[in-house]
Amino acid sequence: EAGAHVIVEKPMAPSLRECDAMIAAAERGGRLLSPVAQMRFKEAPWKIKRLLELGLAGRLHHVQTNAFYWRGGSYYDLDWRGRWETEGGGCTLNHAVHYIDLMLWWAGRPQEVCAFMTNRLHENSEVEDLSTAILRYPDGMLGQVTSSLLHHGERQAILLQADRAAIALPFAVSCCRSLENGFPQPDPDLERTIAAAYEGLPSPRCTGHTGQIENVLQAAEGKGPLLISGADGRGTLELITAIYKSATLHATVNLPLSPDDEFSTSEGIVKAAPRFFRKTRSVSGFSSNTITVGSADIR
Repeated sequence: EAGAHVIVEKPMAPSLRECDAMIAAAERGGRLLSPVAQMRFKEAPWKIKRLLELGLAGRLHHVQTNAFYWRGGSYYDLDWRGRWETEGGGCTLNHAVHYIDLMLWWAGRPQEVCAFMTNRLHENSEVEDLSTAILRYPDGMLGQVTSSLLHHGERQAILLQADRAAIALPFAVSCCRSLENGFPQPDPDLERTIAAAYEGLPSPRCTGHTGQIENVLQAAEGKGPLLISGADGRGTLELITAIYKSATLHATVNLPLSPDDEFSTSEGIVKAAPRFFRKTRSVSGFSSNTITVGSADIR
C-alpha cells in the first residue's frame, strides 16, 4: 500500500485470510509480492524441476517428502515459540514449509489430505513436533509428507517415483527394468542418460536467498518474470492448513479450501487446534545464538 515491492520470509503468513489480504494489496498497488522459497534457487532443486519437465522419468506416481529436523526441548523456551497464537503452528508450518514448497513446485497440488499430528518430545510447547500426511492427487497419484523435530541426523529428502525412474533430492537417480518374471533388474543405461541430462542442465546464476532477491530485482526492472509469487506462498500455506485441519478434525480434507473455511483465519486455527502441552517457562533470548540449517547434502 506504500508503493513498495515486498519480499516476505517464510511462512508467508499464519493464515490464508492474511495471504489473501497481502495478495490483494499487491494487486491494487501494482507491486511485486514474493514470499521467500530460497530452496528453489539451490542447484539440485532447480535442476530437478527442469529434469522433470524433460519427461525422461515418465509420469509421476508417488512423492515422499521427509522434512526431518531435530530440536532440543529448550528450543521452545523462547516466549513466542510453541504457542498457536504467536508461532502459528509447529514443525509443519515453520520447518517443513521449505520441502512442502518444493514438493508442490514439482508435483502440483493434491486433491485430498488425511493427516495426523502429535507432540512426542517438546513438553514446553502447545504445538506439534511430528506430523504425517497422506495426499491423493487428481490423477490418482499418492504422496506422503512427514514433518518432524525429533529425527536425529536431520536426513531431509524428497523422493519422486515415476514410470521409468526414481529421482531424489539430494540428487540421485535409480532405474529398474523388468525381468521375464516381473522382478527388477537395474537399468544402468537409463540411469546414466538421466544423470547426464541432469548434469547438462544450467545451474542458477545465483543460489539460495541471493538468487531469489536477484529475480525480484530483475522482475521489478521488467527484465524477466517473477519466479515466486504470492500465489505460490499461499499454495504452500493452503496445504499446511489442510494438514492441520485434517489432523485436528480426524477427517479427510479436500482442496482447495473454501474462503470461509473455519481454518482460513488465525482465530479459527487457534480456537480449534489441540494443545499438546501447556507452556510453563519462557525466556527472552539465549546466551548462545548458534543456528544450524539442516541437511548439508542439499545444495
